[in-house]
Amino acid sequence: MSQTLHAHSSSNAPIVSHSGGDNALSTATEDIVSGLGMWRLWVRLGWNDILQRYRRSLLGPFWLTASMAIMVVALGVVYAELFKSPIDEFLPFLCVGLLVWTFLSSFLTEGGTLFTGAESYIKQIRLPYTVYVYRSTWSKLVIFAHNFVIYFGVLLYFQIWPGPVMLLAIPGLFFIVLNGALATMFIGMLSARFRDIPQLINSMVQIVFFITPIFWKPELLKNKAFVADLNPFFHLIEIVRAPLLGTAPSMKNYVAVLLITAINLTVAGAFFTRFRSRISYWV
Repeated sequence: MSQTLHAHSSSNAPIVSHSGGDNALSTATEDIVSGLGMWRLWVRLGWNDILQRYRRSLLGPFWLTASMAIMVVALGVVYAELFKSPIDEFLPFLCVGLLVWTFLSSFLTEGGTLFTGAESYIKQIRLPYTVYVYRSTWSKLVIFAHNFVIYFGVLLYFQIWPGPVMLLAIPGLFFIVLNGALATMFIGMLSARFRDIPQLINSMVQIVFFITPIFWKPELLKNKAFVADLNPFFHLIEIVRAPLLGTAPSMKNYVAVLLITAINLTVAGAFFTRFRSRISYWV
C-alpha cells in the first residue's frame, strides 16, 4: 500500500500543495477535482480500510450484516407487537429504515477521524485532502452494499415487490452520499481543530436516532407530525425508504432534501475553502 501511495505522489497525477498563495476558491476546487481524478487510489485505500478492520475474520464485513439482520428481526417482531402493526408491513419498514440510518449516521460518527486518522499520510505525502473524503465515502458504500442483502431477504420472505418506483431510491441514495460526504468533510476539519467534537457528535446521533421515524411511523404522532417534518434526517431517510417500500417520496421530502443539500454545500464548501490550508497544521 505504501508503494501505491508513493507511486501516486510521484506520478503525473494532479497534486494539490498544502501551501497557500493561490486563490482560495480555485485551490479548493482544484483539490476536489484532483482528488476525484485519483479514484484508483481512494478506492484502493477504502477497500484496504475494510480489509484491515476485519483482518483474519472468518466472515469479514458480513459480521455487520449478520448483526444487522438479527437486530432487524428482533426489533421487528417486538415493535410490531407493541405498535399492533402487521409484521409483513412493519418489518420491511424497520429494515430499510435501519439500513439507511446506519449508513447515514456512519458519516457523522466516523467523520471526526477523517483527517486525524490520516495524520501519517497528510504529513508525509502531498495529496488532495478530498482523497480522504472519497476514501471514507467509498468504504461506507461497500459496507452498505453488504448490508443491503438483508432488504432482498425481507422481500423474498414476505413475497413483496415494490415495483418500478424503487428506482427512485437511486437519486435518493445519491443525495445521502453527497450530504454525507459534505458532512464528513466539515466534521473532519472541525474535529481536527477541536478534539471534543467527535464525542459531541456521538451523543447527538444517539438522541437523533430515537426522535427519527426509524422504528416508529410518523403517523403515530398524529397532530404533532410537524416533529418529523422538522427532522432533516427523516427526509433523507424517506427519499430512499419510500421507493424501496413501493411508494414515491412526497414533494415535501424532496424540497427538504434540496434545502439540506444547499445548506451543506454552502457551509462545508465555505469552511473547506477558508481553512483547507490549515488541515495539515491541525492534525
